[in-house]
Amino acid sequence: MTRHDEFVDRFGSVFEHSPWVAERAFPAIDSQRLSVGAVHAAMVEAFRSASEAERMQVLRAHPDLAGRLAIAGGLTADSKAEQASAGLDRLTPEEHQRFTTLNAIYTDKFGFPFIIAVKGLTKTDILSAFESRVDNGVDQEFETAAAEVEKIALLRLTSMLPGDSE
Repeated sequence: MTRHDEFVDRFGSVFEHSPWVAERAFPAIDSQRLSVGAVHAAMVEAFRSASEAERMQVLRAHPDLAGRLAIAGGLTADSKAEQASAGLDRLTPEEHQRFTTLNAIYTDKFGFPFIIAVKGLTKTDILSAFESRVDNGVDQEFETAAAEVEKIALLRLTSMLPGDSE
C-alpha cells in the first residue's frame, strides 16, 4: 500500500462519504508531518476548491439529524457518536416530531440535510439553530452548512490524531 493509499484509507471518511477530499488533499501534505492543522488545512482547501456540485454532494452525504438513518441504525460510526453526544438519540416523541418536520422543510428548501457540528451542543441548542437557519437564503445556508462540514472535519481529525493540537 502506498503512502497515498494509506492516507486516503485513514482520512477518507473525515468528509462524510467523500474520500475524494482526502485524495485531493494528499499532495499538499505528502512531505509534511501529519498534524491536525496540516491535514485539516489541506482537506479544507481541497473541499473549497471543488466545484459547487461536488461540495453539494458532500452536504448531501450527511444524514438528517435524528432522522430515518438514525432510527434504522444506518449512520456511520462518527455520525452516530456525534448525534448521541448531543442527546439526539434520546428525543421525546414531540421533539422527534419537531426534528422530522424541520428536516422535511429544510431539505425541501435547500436540497441537502441540516448540518451542524453538534459537539458541545445540547438538543435544545441544535433545535434553536435549526429553527433559525431554516429562514436563511439558499446561498447563505450553503456557505453555513459548508462551514459546519469543515468544523465537523476538524473535530474528527482531532479525535483521530489525539495529542496533536496544531
